[in-house]
Amino acid sequence: MATHVCPWWMGYLLMSPWRRWLQNPEKILGPYIKEGMKILEIGPGMGFFTLPIARMVGADGKVIAVDVQTKMLRSLERRADKTGLRHRIEARLCPAASLNIGDLADTIDFAIAFAVMHEIPDPKAALNDIAVALKAGGILLISEPKNHVSDDEFKRTISLARECGLTETATPVVRRNYSVSMIKQKK
Repeated sequence: MATHVCPWWMGYLLMSPWRRWLQNPEKILGPYIKEGMKILEIGPGMGFFTLPIARMVGADGKVIAVDVQTKMLRSLERRADKTGLRHRIEARLCPAASLNIGDLADTIDFAIAFAVMHEIPDPKAALNDIAVALKAGGILLISEPKNHVSDDEFKRTISLARECGLTETATPVVRRNYSVSMIKQKK
């Protein structure tokens, strides 16, 4: 899979209201997120999913948002400040070669990688990091845009996730995307 990081300025386009109509975060994530959960979001950009997730997890929940771009994370933090949700969100800068989440082993209830796996230089390493971070029974939602990723590329991502110990549970319908939810089996 070729990697290409979305330019920071595209984050403004990705926050537009028409996207919310196409890909409503609450509808997509509602079946997975409950109050009090600890959520890991890979590639949050400027917070299209992050802010709704922070609302959904409530006052006792937490969102760890990991991105390679400082400008994206700073914009996310500003948006979170404006909505009063900053205290629920931890924005982490990571290098391209690592998600920088080694301290999260067995603590994450739900992880989301939305339109980002095709941008990661070593998807297997990233998926392994996510699998390690998930609690037993934790869920990972992977969703990739059909205009950037082929069916075969998406199937390869699923295969890599299986190699990391994750098992498919469902193929949720997300407009214009390939999507799969995967679980970390209980020990």
